[in-house]
Amino acid sequence: MNSPVAGLHLSDRQRLNWLRLIRTPNVGPASFRDLINRFGSAETALEFLPELTLSGGANRLAKIPSIAEVEAEMETARRAGARFVCIGEPDYPPLLKRMDHPPPVLAIKGVGAVFALPTVAIVGARNASLGGIKMARMLAAELGREGYAIVSGLARGIDTAAHQGSLSTGTVAVLAGGLDHPYPPENLGLFEEITERGAVVSEMPFGWQPRAQDFPRRNRLVAGMAFGLVVVEAADRSGSLISARLAGEMGRLVFAVPGSPLDPRARGTNGLIKDGATLVTETADVLNALMPLVGGHATPTLPVEEPPDFSATPPPGDSERERVVETLGQTPVNIDEIIRHTGLHPAQVAMVLLELDLAGRLERHAGGSVSLIFID
Repeated sequence: MNSPVAGLHLSDRQRLNWLRLIRTPNVGPASFRDLINRFGSAETALEFLPELTLSGGANRLAKIPSIAEVEAEMETARRAGARFVCIGEPDYPPLLKRMDHPPPVLAIKGVGAVFALPTVAIVGARNASLGGIKMARMLAAELGREGYAIVSGLARGIDTAAHQGSLSTGTVAVLAGGLDHPYPPENLGLFEEITERGAVVSEMPFGWQPRAQDFPRRNRLVAGMAFGLVVVEAADRSGSLISARLAGEMGRLVFAVPGSPLDPRARGTNGLIKDGATLVTETADVLNALMPLVGGHATPTLPVEEPPDFSATPPPGDSERERVVETLGQTPVNIDEIIRHTGLHPAQVAMVLLELDLAGRLERHAGGSVSLIFID
């Protein structure tokens, strides 16, 4: 599965197997892509998954969801008026498929046409000031009138204002839990309004209650769906600053609205400006910076990661696995460094890392670095 995939059309059986594979523990977007590239289909990858997991040193086999379990989730989605969209299909958000390790399957409810618009993310504090809420709503409304869709995370405060300001022009809410568990509960009405005029998106299964660790994943999608990300208010070490960091790592533009040095909610945004974010006092600041990227609403040129060619060399043996594992520790190292140090073919290194990943022994970091997870 090269990224991005163009013109993909899956049968119901293929879609079911994609869901079974991505819902399997320790199978994330990166390992999913490698499995499809190695075996050609999710159905074949599922057959080899137990063998690969044991080769990676797992103590027990991962529980692969049954066909009945995934069919039940698909039926739940159908009853909720939602659908599953796979990477490469027409309704899949175009910028998202060009980020590092995009989610292979998204649950979407709403109007797919909103994804044809160029997108700007607006995020910020949950305990926002009235001035911050007014600014977020104004930016969202004016960017909407200029042809942009607004993406945010449906949280209280700035996120809510951003969605409200862009309801009539196009807005996308990204959830940390399943589509049947929008959070916070007081935004349920807004959630329903967005599904009628825009779209709500999640990579999590139906029935999934959002946990604290799920919100950074949500923030990653918010950043990945947009040309640029605007932070209106953010305290130090807030989730909005995580979104800004992720946006910067993806090569997206980062904007920040300045605030009073005496307001804790402005410390994060003022810090972003010190670190090089574009200062925003009016919508024109965002539009002028985005114009060279967006132009006539064309898809931008962003780097696309080339997948390893697993057919280029024999699979790794025990000695190759040992050489790769010996290079790994708890400090992240770049995969290119592992290849140079071991002298192995990139496809062999990729396969060993895939096995470790499936066994729950590998952690992937931004920029193509990995580290080893020591398990008892």
